[in-house]
Amino acid sequence: MKKPFSTYFLIVAGFVLIAGGLYFIKTIENPEGMLRALPYISFGLGCGILGHGMGELLVLFAMKSSPTAAKQLEIDKKDERNVAIANRAKAKAYDMIVFLFGALILGFSLMDIDKTTLVLFVFAYLFILGYGTYYRVKYFKEM
Repeated sequence: MKKPFSTYFLIVAGFVLIAGGLYFIKTIENPEGMLRALPYISFGLGCGILGHGMGELLVLFAMKSSPTAAKQLEIDKKDERNVAIANRAKAKAYDMIVFLFGALILGFSLMDIDKTTLVLFVFAYLFILGYGTYYRVKYFKEM
């Protein structure tokens, strides 16, 4: 079982990011450049981090109150069938993302968006493909 310190840290960090984002959204009159998006990014990240921390905390409390359920949860996490199902789902999602990213890049390039944004999309696409190829070769050599 994890120590709750990191969970409490996530909750506090989430609250700080949300509060900071809301503060800057309300106080900055005419944001320019990076300040136009930064408060909203901070707010969104804070919401995600807070939600993750609260979920972890609820799991910790549930596992503490019911040791039999905690034991069953550990067994389910390590079950070969569940691991195989999760890996197969990840593989399907990867296959979908390759086609989806390709279609988005093509669509955005035809819409004539900013070249910097398009280059970032292409870099992310090629990074995902390179990452997949690296592990495919690595696992091929292992097996």
